Amino acid sequence: MHIPSPVDLIAALRRLPAGQTLLDRISGRDGVFLVGGAVRDLLLGLEPAELDVVVEGDAVSVARELGGLVLAHDRFGTCEMRLDGHRYDVATARTETYARPGALPDVSRAPLAEDLKRRDFTVNAIAMTLGGERQGALRELTGALEDLDARALRVIHDRSFVDDPTRLFRLARYAGRLGFTVEPHTRALAQAAIGSGALETVSGARIGTELRLLARERDPLTAFAALRRLDLDRAIHPRFGLGETEPVKLALRLLPEDGRPDLLVLAAAAENVPRPELVELLDRLAFGAADRERIVSAAVGARKLADALERARTPAAIGAAATGSNPELVALAGGHGGADAAGAWLDRLRHVHLEIDGQDLLAAGVPQGPLVGRALRAALDAKLDGRASGRDAELSVALGAVR
Repeated sequence: MHIPSPVDLIAALRRLPAGQTLLDRISGRDGVFLVGGAVRDLLLGLEPAELDVVVEGDAVSVARELGGLVLAHDRFGTCEMRLDGHRYDVATARTETYARPGALPDVSRAPLAEDLKRRDFTVNAIAMTLGGERQGALRELTGALEDLDARALRVIHDRSFVDDPTRLFRLARYAGRLGFTVEPHTRALAQAAIGSGALETVSGARIGTELRLLARERDPLTAFAALRRLDLDRAIHPRFGLGETEPVKLALRLLPEDGRPDLLVLAAAAENVPRPELVELLDRLAFGAADRERIVSAAVGARKLADALERARTPAAIGAAATGSNPELVALAGGHGGADAAGAWLDRLRHVHLEIDGQDLLAAGVPQGPLVGRALRAALDAKLDGRASGRDAELSVALGAVR
């Protein structure tokens, strides 16, 4: 592959607003490097989503000297730095050791060359000098640029997935995002780790974090397809994972702006998991209560709602089927059937509201109780079907329904 010159690499980084701010602050400082995915993406001609910085020395001190707001994580020698509204992860160059499989690492300071050896994949073991006389120069692990040229994902050492099983999810994420292939030895190591129960050595919360990152990818279906090729989805739960993707593609097209694509994809992957097991699984993976409820609702209810939407022939019938459903549920149902009805509900019908309310009915003499709800439902059905327009017409329909 063509490797841009140091001048061209610095120019590409400077074209990013966050890159220009960083370079302006680094100035002539030695021992500060851009690392990992940001360098990989610059070399591929892509725009990095995040800028990660490694310092040969005290990262927290350097970050503070640069004048940014700093949130330090002392255990790992890392910090979050904010400069002019941009966020950067800054870390001390270090080595890592693992007391046991799946444990968080113990770290110690080291030169950049050693820091690159602790990376997950060779294509991420590349660094670019940010300051000093060698600004823009690359430092890489042996073979990293060759693997990048071959678009191959290769682990750096054979215990990689055993030491940190969350790298299995990163393997799926990069394979999906970049379209890279998993080289055979790495695939064999991944499958061996999964088969030996590597996921059981890490907390559910860490697995949940990686799963949520997968679902938030720009192309989550490709990411979940990579998860399936590794059999990693079934390691989470034997019935978890995306099979047929066409219904999910349609559902994502139907999903409105206030819907959550990540929750929809997770719900689609969980449709075959029985409800009690799904609730338990999401709890173990540390999903928040609100997200858990939306996923479960869509996963469990989509096919039943799809049947109802396919039978609905009027706007009122669509409303009767879909009222109270979250957008992910309706969109996923539309992916399975009744797409026109689902689209009508999500785009237009769910925004139709009555001008009257329960107090108007009580004032008109309707006794408090279930009749009020029945009357309001009748009025809304009439409005959805175009049979009632305006407050007086709505009230007339509602009162007629309870007489």
